[in-house]
Amino acid sequence: MPELPEVESARLVIEGMALGRRIVDVDDSDTYVCRPHLPGEIRTALLGRRLTVVHRRGKSMWCETSGVGRSRLPGPILGVHLGMSGRIVFADGQGREVDGGDYWQRGRAVGDRRFARFSLTFADGASLVLVDPRRLGRVRLDPSIDTLGPDAREITPVQFRAIMARGTAPVKARLLDQDAIAGVGNLIADQALWLAKINPSRPVDELARPDVDRLLRGLHRAIESAVEGGGVHTLSIVPARGPDGRCPRCGAAMKKGTVGGRTTWWCSREQA
Repeated sequence: MPELPEVESARLVIEGMALGRRIVDVDDSDTYVCRPHLPGEIRTALLGRRLTVVHRRGKSMWCETSGVGRSRLPGPILGVHLGMSGRIVFADGQGREVDGGDYWQRGRAVGDRRFARFSLTFADGASLVLVDPRRLGRVRLDPSIDTLGPDAREITPVQFRAIMARGTAPVKARLLDQDAIAGVGNLIADQALWLAKINPSRPVDELARPDVDRLLRGLHRAIESAVEGGGVHTLSIVPARGPDGRCPRCGAAMKKGTVGGRTTWWCSREQA
């Protein structure tokens, strides 16, 4: 599913292309993606407004909206979650598109709206669309983000050490806990632990401070590599996560198991 880098790519599309445009139509007819809102509820709330700022924490993304007309009172918050296969598509109305979000192995042709679940149409003819084959994305007004932990890309060493200092959970399970650290998914976690040479099943209370600091550096390296590469599918450990996989660093066999309820791969030698 989309991890922090994929959601960041979607946020950048909205930030770079969609802010400041007046909304003249909204398709919120998908009652599953737009739950608990009734059809037309989001449309009524957003018509005449503009997206002003787009934020991201972990895998969650939300947009602030303007007042209507000359009103200085801000509008509702528009929350957009990509789910497991969501992608944000901006179309300029002249056949050109920019998109960001989940990596689809078979790609998406320009103009393909078969899986459009929600859209905004702007006064200049441009549009912003949530395209989601699995229909597991979510659009809602004024979403709550209070339970999310600090963003994995921005977390400080002090915050990270405190999170890793409590409890006895396996370190990978702690990395995947969105209430502790927002934005780490399965592949980012495996890459970070591989970079830090830490076994994913190791209890967090057994990590020394140098281990924790090394893991934070690995986490930040994994995230930046995926952001720059275009998604978590570009991480160096991904090709080794399979039968007969070999560690990209030392050549030892990769091991497979389940940690934190997720399929996990690690180096049999360096992460023993």
